[in-house]
Amino acid sequence: MSVQKNDTRFFNKLIRNKGAFLGMILIALSMLLALFAYIAAPDGSPNANRMIPEIGSKKPGFTIGLLQVKKTRAIHVPGWFTQLMEGSEDRFDYIPVTGYRIKGDRIYFQKFIDDGITENGEMPLRLLSDPPVRQVTYSIGTDKFGRDIASRLIIGVRVSLSVGLIAVLISLTIGILLGSLAGYFRGRVDDVIMWFINVIWSIPTLLLVFAITLALGKGFWQVFIAVGLTMWVNGARLVRGQVLAVRELEYIEATRALGYSHVRTIVKHILPNILGPVMVIAASNFASAIVIEAGLSFLGVGVQPPQPSWGLMIKENYNFIITHNPMLALAPGIAIMLLVLAFNLLGNGLRDAMSVRN
Repeated sequence: MSVQKNDTRFFNKLIRNKGAFLGMILIALSMLLALFAYIAAPDGSPNANRMIPEIGSKKPGFTIGLLQVKKTRAIHVPGWFTQLMEGSEDRFDYIPVTGYRIKGDRIYFQKFIDDGITENGEMPLRLLSDPPVRQVTYSIGTDKFGRDIASRLIIGVRVSLSVGLIAVLISLTIGILLGSLAGYFRGRVDDVIMWFINVIWSIPTLLLVFAITLALGKGFWQVFIAVGLTMWVNGARLVRGQVLAVRELEYIEATRALGYSHVRTIVKHILPNILGPVMVIAASNFASAIVIEAGLSFLGVGVQPPQPSWGLMIKENYNFIITHNPMLALAPGIAIMLLVLAFNLLGNGLRDAMSVRN
């Protein structure tokens, strides 16, 4: 009963913390958006990679008519789950038009080339969808390839949340394992593990990530592993300190007197009692992993195109910050800032909720 009362008190304190509550809302919304990304995104093609070069680098609110031309080859229609996870190939080729008229069985249109420049064209109606033209508004604009920035932002949240989750799982697994061994056995085991931790600690994080990334290669999964393998040091030091304190308590002495194995004592009696501080550092590592992945993608050694990544989107469009369309780079930057802020707010809320002073 006391455990349930403590849990209730913990969650009540966490919910009352306005910053932590806001962080949880942002994280929950991000997770829902990541799960239903291809349904929520205006461009539901794989990786939101629908390129229309004629409408490249347009400002937020740009509206254009798209002539929908049927593709000559058969289009595979994926199942609902595949479409949810990977999107579905466009059934049409799109031609931007500023105006059109239908006469008989043909359509006559003005193809958009650039601002103020059009080209006349015509086509049989049988080659088009019904209706032949649909109006599209790009709420955040288009990138230099004519892709919808809003769609790529929505699908890019998957990369940020995935790298955070996998990096935290890898870093916590290594950190808890080494930290608990060092704190529990002390002596020579502690000396060896702490020497290894200090060596890794002395290497700048980005240099270590670069080295691991170059060894594993560029790609989606490689960057997750690289980030995870560089973030375990803080967790290991924290767990070691907590285990050193807990192992001297009476109930741990009782497990030794009862002849319990070291593994059982660590797993069942020590680790459950130090999960609070571990949760706090996990939230912090989640935020750090998102920033590191964005930095790696910006430098070209992270997620590779055409897969959308917020860091990669900044790299592709940062030169527009001082020109006519800064939103191309500012939008993914703001998205990174909000998601990192959410996890930092949650981490601070967890720390405050576990404080015995409150």
